[in-house]
Order: sequence, then C-alpha cells, then structure tokens
Amino acid sequence: MVGLPAAGKTTRAEELAAAHKALRLTPDHWMIALFGDPMAGGQRWVLEGRLISVALQALRLGTSVVLDYGLWGRDERSALRWLARSAGAACQVVYLPVDKDVQLARIAYRQETAPHQTFPMTEADVDAWRQQFQVPDAAELHGGEIPASPGGWPSWSQWAAGRWPSCTSS
Repeated sequence: MVGLPAAGKTTRAEELAAAHKALRLTPDHWMIALFGDPMAGGQRWVLEGRLISVALQALRLGTSVVLDYGLWGRDERSALRWLARSAGAACQVVYLPVDKDVQLARIAYRQETAPHQTFPMTEADVDAWRQQFQVPDAAELHGGEIPASPGGWPSWSQWAAGRWPSCTSS
C-alpha cells in the first residue's frame, strides 16, 4: 500500500487481505498499542523491519501478504519489491492518491471519532508530508524493472537492513 495518511490505505488493505486471504501487517496499529507515538524515537523502523521479516517468512510459506505501510519513498518500494521477488513472490504496488482537502477532512474525522486509534496530525504536518512523498511511477505500479540499489549500497537487501534495522531477508 502506498499513500499519505488518510488516503484510505488501511481500508483498501483490509479489503485486499479479505479478498486474497492474506496476512495484513499494519505498523500504525502496533505503534499505537506499544508506544502511543508514531515514531517512538526511531522504534518505528525497528518494528517495520520485524514486520517485513514476518512478511517474507509468510511469502516463503505461500501466504499472501498486504503491507499496510505508507511507503512514501521510491527506494522503500524498490527494496520491498526486490525482497518479495527474492522470496519467490509477485509484488503489486497499490497507490491511493488523496486530495489535500479530503485528507484533512478524514484526519479531522479520525481525531473526532477514534482518537485512540490514530496520531495527531496538523495541516503543517500534511503540507510537509506532501512535499516529501514520491508518487510511484508506471514501472512501479505495473511490476516493471527494479532499479539498482542506491549509491553506497551494494544490494537492496543491505539497503533494507540499513533502513529497517531489524529486517532480515533470510
């Protein structure tokens, strides 16, 4: 799942998981329950790495997986596509764009109706996040070639371990 907060990723991830009898992994649910904070001093990357390791184990067992992450960056998506392929699985990038006004309305609704299930988000946060977000290109969306790992990283596996410290691809 690729998209900004309040794009509808979790709703779509739930639908996909039900339709494909897939394991759905959602870091926000764990972060809220464990830390009550979206980043918790960098612990999010550790948690995401462990969930990716679980996802890879499931894929190797033949179980479909839906990663309900935001995956704002092209490198994150490339690394996960590479890891899925290395586990012998197909990978589909599902992108959910969202208009800023819709996004803000959904965030406000969440805060009003289920504050214990979400994190506070301001309009300034949304503006900053929209600037950081890298929209997936056609190759990503249609399962095209995965680019080489970024400079300084000999492989996507090593990039992933650097990004998600607890991620093991074996």
